[in-house]
Amino acid sequence: MSLTEEILSQLPGDVLGGLRRTDSILASLRKGNAPIPNVVKENPKNLESVEFDVIICGGTLGILIGCALAVRGMDVALLERGILRGREQEWNISRKELEVFRELELLTADELAQAIVTEYNPARVSFQGGTEVWVEDVLNIGVNPIYLLETLKTRFLKLGGKLFENTPFNDAVVHPNGVMLNNQFTAKLLLDAMGNLSPISQQARQGKKPDALCLVVGTCAKGFPKNDSGDLLLSFTALENQCQYFWEAFPAKDGRTTYLFTYMDADAQRLSLETLFDEYLRLLPEYQGVEINRLNFQRALFGFFPSYRQSPLQTPWSRILPVGDSSGNQSPLSFGGFGAMVRHLQRLTLGIAEALKTDQLSAQSLAILQPYQPSLSVTWLFQKAMSVGVNQKIDSHQINQLLSAVFAQMQQLGTPVLRPFLQDIVQFGALTKTLLKTGLSHPLLVAKIIPQVGLLSLLDWMLHYVNLIVYTSLFSLSPRLEILVNNLSPENRYYWHRLIDKWKFGSGSDYSE
Repeated sequence: MSLTEEILSQLPGDVLGGLRRTDSILASLRKGNAPIPNVVKENPKNLESVEFDVIICGGTLGILIGCALAVRGMDVALLERGILRGREQEWNISRKELEVFRELELLTADELAQAIVTEYNPARVSFQGGTEVWVEDVLNIGVNPIYLLETLKTRFLKLGGKLFENTPFNDAVVHPNGVMLNNQFTAKLLLDAMGNLSPISQQARQGKKPDALCLVVGTCAKGFPKNDSGDLLLSFTALENQCQYFWEAFPAKDGRTTYLFTYMDADAQRLSLETLFDEYLRLLPEYQGVEINRLNFQRALFGFFPSYRQSPLQTPWSRILPVGDSSGNQSPLSFGGFGAMVRHLQRLTLGIAEALKTDQLSAQSLAILQPYQPSLSVTWLFQKAMSVGVNQKIDSHQINQLLSAVFAQMQQLGTPVLRPFLQDIVQFGALTKTLLKTGLSHPLLVAKIIPQVGLLSLLDWMLHYVNLIVYTSLFSLSPRLEILVNNLSPENRYYWHRLIDKWKFGSGSDYSE
């Protein structure tokens, strides 16, 4: 029996079985042999009646946008395949990002304070052989998902929202005047919040393999030496198994959470989650300075996050909009989920409300709610630089050396450069300064990256970099357009508002200190 089998077998529930089922899904995704769902169809006839403004499939994160739309007077239904309940493990986020819950009137100040169960400072970024970089107030807040979702659920129901638990999504038929789900529910608009394995997203992508994967394993355990600081991005080993291992750690309400994660392509030869869990348990004592037998494991954490270059996803159907992980609206460096949903929550809420009010629900009209964002697309080069091809040969210390050099320059440039990048937000000014300083300080190291990432990837990145400049410039002009936009018809205002949002988020200008 492996150490992974021994430890996971001791935890409540079939954790080991869950890990292996997830690995089976991952293997199918890598092989590209999973059947393409056919869950969305179209019917040219009008529905006799439409009951809801919006139906949301996927309640765990769908409740966030569902509640926000209900606050704005929308008739909202939420379908959840099980019982809508948050997980035990905290969601980590920065405090400023939580302000959207007050701005959208989802939580009171007291409720938001009660949702926060942990807070720590500082956090470390470190790579083998390099200096340590310490930052404050970045992803240092632990939110209790159980309390948060239960509070939002209560508010949603009080506002007249309809929650259908134990109701999995089966199919959707798009009509000219609405969409019917499960041959039972009807709405003007369907929001797909079913995550990165959503059957709607899979059908829209027509079986395309992911361009990249992030594999994550970890635990929450008691028995660690007292440590009130965290790690955001840390590596202490050279390449192993054609992977660069990265670590994350932070205090939790019932112990300390530690993660091991790595980036890779979707080649079928890549290591499994169970193998990565073996590696996690092998290296954890060295990472945290504690023997495994001194730890009391509370729960295990594992998953994978596929990324697609063609993201955010724009579906071919009218009246269907993917949100959250279903849309791929996060960079290939992030774990997606809660943080990505919160970042775009206000933008999507206001945009969806405006689309419904002006009846802009065609595929083309909804596509501009999930637009191309160069601030996300430029991060593909970083993902390539932090990973290695399955048969590629590079210096085993090269990735650590590059990241150490880059973050040393970021440290010199200060928190206005470090903080947004560590929160998955890339801005033109910060990126340009970092690249120039790193290139001038370490020209030979930077030159080694070109064969690693490939010339085509570099040329593709340059296009997104130019677009980042363009979007930054256009957004800086947007305040001058406000008077003009306010004089337009409601339908035209919808498109101009989406254009301004596109420039704002596409340039990373939604971030502010």
